[in-house]
Amino acid sequence: MKPREGFFDEMYGLAGNVRAPYRAYGSWFADEEPRRLLAKSAEAERVFRRTGITFNVYGDDDAEERLIPFDIVPRILSASEWAEIERGVQQRVRALNAFLHDIYHRREILKAGRIPVGLVADNAAFLPVMLGQSPPGGVYTHIVGVDIIRSDEGRFMVLEDNCRTPSGVSYMLENRETMMQMFPELFAGRRIRPVGDYPQNLRTSLEASAPPNADGSAVLAVLTPGIHNSAYFEHAFLADQMGAELVESRDLEIVDGRVAMRTTEGPLPIDVLYRRVDDDYLDPLVFRSDSVLGVPGIMDIYRVGGITIANAPGGGIADDKAVYSYVPEIIEFYTGEKPILDNVPTWRCSEPESLGYVLEHLSELVVKEVHGSGGYGMLIGPAASKRELREFAKKLQTRPANYIAQPTIALSTVPVLTKAGLAPRHVDLRPFALVEPGRIHVSPGGLTRVAMKKNSLVVNSSQGGGTKDTWVVDD
Repeated sequence: MKPREGFFDEMYGLAGNVRAPYRAYGSWFADEEPRRLLAKSAEAERVFRRTGITFNVYGDDDAEERLIPFDIVPRILSASEWAEIERGVQQRVRALNAFLHDIYHRREILKAGRIPVGLVADNAAFLPVMLGQSPPGGVYTHIVGVDIIRSDEGRFMVLEDNCRTPSGVSYMLENRETMMQMFPELFAGRRIRPVGDYPQNLRTSLEASAPPNADGSAVLAVLTPGIHNSAYFEHAFLADQMGAELVESRDLEIVDGRVAMRTTEGPLPIDVLYRRVDDDYLDPLVFRSDSVLGVPGIMDIYRVGGITIANAPGGGIADDKAVYSYVPEIIEFYTGEKPILDNVPTWRCSEPESLGYVLEHLSELVVKEVHGSGGYGMLIGPAASKRELREFAKKLQTRPANYIAQPTIALSTVPVLTKAGLAPRHVDLRPFALVEPGRIHVSPGGLTRVAMKKNSLVVNSSQGGGTKDTWVVDD
């Protein structure tokens, strides 16, 4: 395989020589028959289809149940590389939790002038109903997914934070299970750090954040919007794997000051609700009155400490893309430390000078909605037509505060298996952090998302991206 010029390749580096973390795998691959590997790749696809590992694409009637592409060439990180990522994620998550507590209580960071008051007060993700509210155990973001890229210099950088309802962990687990089934010989005698204990770790972490009134072993439930949600497979998978109940709003009611699940034996009080429903739909008595996805009155129970909601309502402001640009300041303010992982340089279009620069260099930049996700609502300047650039410029001028801009990052590449052999494709990495009082655990590896199209920089599954198994191996 010839690495793509100007990009750091995880397997071959910049010089074209197999890097240390990949040497054992590279030797194994060189001895393999290409036809066998292609057959294994097809078999893996059948496993995913048989297991029902699909996701929905909103607005695409032809792709309601889409199979996410899976590539059998793993993404491999050394123990020292992982140690840097792990420490950086833990630092970041610790700071973001402190930030959330602060903005809903004393607001010291605003008083100190480290970030603009309007960034919080005028932010759609800020929930005034959470003012003065402290979640059980003081944890706001119980599950966090931090998107990390590797630059053309081989440096790890944070692209964005996901503090609301981060998805993708089921693919991390199924990718590993599939690889172990397809290639057991690769795991024999190699110290590849396990990820299969994530569901148990998730359960333990959520139980540790249960409210004081939890009797004995906490009762856990996963709240899903239902089968038509794009991540429904994951909701059902995680509930099953960690021994929690999978519930929809119609299964829940308020009984004697508790949120309870309807059962054949009567109402069963729930201690921890891992919700995969957005804030706006959580309680129709407090947020959107037309919501049928939430539980009327749940916020009243939450306010008095009767239930833990993971992640806590109002936590979305911590992953707002405008707030993201201030995370280095947030880290220094709450930890007194310099960030271990740098941000990608970011222009805030709300600032006139930055807006002027972005409009002038629109064809060179990536522009994102501050509340956007899944690759929707963004502009990739180098790939856009003149018409698209003109239309997007109008959007920017109309609602500048709705956007941030970043340079087109030279994402690192990892080989994928094609009919012609190995070919470089761009990747990012989403490690998953579990937060409980006094502890932050990061699953070793996380989810590698890969742009399956040649030269594409878009890794989102909704935009045609795929996934890889991610290994952390000893140096």
